[in-house]
Amino acid sequence: MSTDQGSLSTPPDALGPEGAAALLAGMETAPAAIYCVGGAGRTIWANASARRLGADLDRLPPVDGRPLAGVVDAVTGTGRADTLRGPLGQDGPSVTVVVRAMSFAGERGAMAVIEHDDPDAVPWPLPAAHAVEAAQSSLLPPFLPMLPDLALAGSYHQATSVRAAGGDWYDAVPLGDGKVALVVGDAVGHGVAAAGAMSRLRGAMRSTALRDPSPPAVLADLDAFAAPMDDVEGASVFYGVLDSATGALSYTTAGHPAPLVVRRDGSASFLPVTPRPPLGSMPGAETPVHGYELAQGATLVLFSNGALAGGGSDYAVALDRLVAASREVLGRPGAGDPGTASGLAVEIAELVRPPHDWPDDVAVLVAHRREIALEPLQLDLVAVPASLPGVRRRLSAWLTELGMGENDRVGVMAAVGEACANAAEHAYRGTEPGPMSVRAEVDADGVLSVTIHDDGTWRAPDRDPGDRGRGLLIMRQLVDSVSLDDRNGTTVTLSMRLRRSPEPEPSSAAGADGATVVVDRDGPRPVVRATGAVDESCAGQLRIRLLEASHGGTVQVELDLHEVTLFSSAAVRVVLAMARIARDEGWRLIVHAAESGVTRSVLEVSGLGGLVDLR
Repeated sequence: MSTDQGSLSTPPDALGPEGAAALLAGMETAPAAIYCVGGAGRTIWANASARRLGADLDRLPPVDGRPLAGVVDAVTGTGRADTLRGPLGQDGPSVTVVVRAMSFAGERGAMAVIEHDDPDAVPWPLPAAHAVEAAQSSLLPPFLPMLPDLALAGSYHQATSVRAAGGDWYDAVPLGDGKVALVVGDAVGHGVAAAGAMSRLRGAMRSTALRDPSPPAVLADLDAFAAPMDDVEGASVFYGVLDSATGALSYTTAGHPAPLVVRRDGSASFLPVTPRPPLGSMPGAETPVHGYELAQGATLVLFSNGALAGGGSDYAVALDRLVAASREVLGRPGAGDPGTASGLAVEIAELVRPPHDWPDDVAVLVAHRREIALEPLQLDLVAVPASLPGVRRRLSAWLTELGMGENDRVGVMAAVGEACANAAEHAYRGTEPGPMSVRAEVDADGVLSVTIHDDGTWRAPDRDPGDRGRGLLIMRQLVDSVSLDDRNGTTVTLSMRLRRSPEPEPSSAAGADGATVVVDRDGPRPVVRATGAVDESCAGQLRIRLLEASHGGTVQVELDLHEVTLFSSAAVRVVLAMARIARDEGWRLIVHAAESGVTRSVLEVSGLGGLVDLR
């Protein structure tokens, strides 16, 4: 490689297909981490070692105090090579980094090669900083509720040094009647231990809030919880209860900075707080409670102490920086739109916290009160196949305006489409097509309900419908619950709690040790037989097979667990869900498990003995 705007000494085209493939394979398996970076710091390609270390250079800790992304930018701009030697972060391995300018398809960029200085070291064990980030992220809420009057967004960004990382957290707990508890906190200490303390504190908060959500009750319980535990005592927290319909906010803090409000006109101010000691440090301390009315179009910005750290700035400067970042993000066109609101917390955190050399974690929770509530969708149609495209178009637009993620939106549309198709095909069979209505609405707690009604006659599915008659099966796999009322025509109601969550991972047909789930239809009723370890990866397959065998819950089935070697909590949850469906449909699930076996004991301890016929 040259030290200027260079390239490989032998162009890949001159190597021929086999030579180019060999070169790529060699780079892919090299023990050094190799990054090819294009304009704006974009990683074009990273080999296996680099992907294990972290595919984005700008997320790696500095080497000998120098941010790698900054070095790459300088090399790309000047064409001069650079070499760094030192620890990767404060606690990482000693490395040598060589960065050279390079062109990729005419685009100026650079190649960075990171090597262990210890030739006997195992290539790129997961750095401690990544372990902390993985632990912390796995313990934060997997999703936030979606309420019709409120857009919520959360973000966690790790400190540059693992010695300062871990412990910052946020949460939003639905309380019913449109109310939600909003929490941001900072546990004592750093590292994986702080992440564990944060998790216990978050669990204690949720347990209390669901019993008595008032700020004095929650802080009193958290005080009692934190006092005897050194790793939790001294944690700071903001806790508030917000009524999404009226905007009424009741809140308190313990050793935590005041929350920020950005109004619809762009003005911003910090809400008043009364200083109170951190959790557990003075048991029995009074809990001053403040009130505020969050206007429509206004946004509440909650943040951890880390948002005010860095750069040696005094406190007033740090507060001004947070206000400026929040106003910039929330002042952009469409910032409060449901479809884009999920990124608000990330954008604010990224503006407050530069990507390199940040001394503390940053957690941000944003609550934006929408200006206009979404009206229910009402469609009155004729139950014919030609009506279905219009239902899909109107429903898709309505769900998008609601802010529903693509994966959930497609699932709901498929379930509604199946119910409408059943009405169009079966409701008025042998007669003139009649009316069909579709109504979609969201209640105050973020539960979506879609009701499909026709005046025709419900036709129960055949025992073995083949490729047809599987409407209920399909619907129940796509939404949380399905109910059917065949009095005065047919009414199908689909329900689903709205939330922003990651894309689900696909279910596997077998667990790690070859667990399998099959359906036996040879007897008087279908029998679902599970063999091996029914762990979390297999639980989804168990659910699908039970729904398939029962024709979406309309036909009684049996579950044979005699050959199961492990029955996980995820599998118990599946059986419980199927037992509830069976109860709603007027039959009981029959479960076979060895009399003295562990699986039977798990079922009994879980309370399933009274919900299923355990044999």
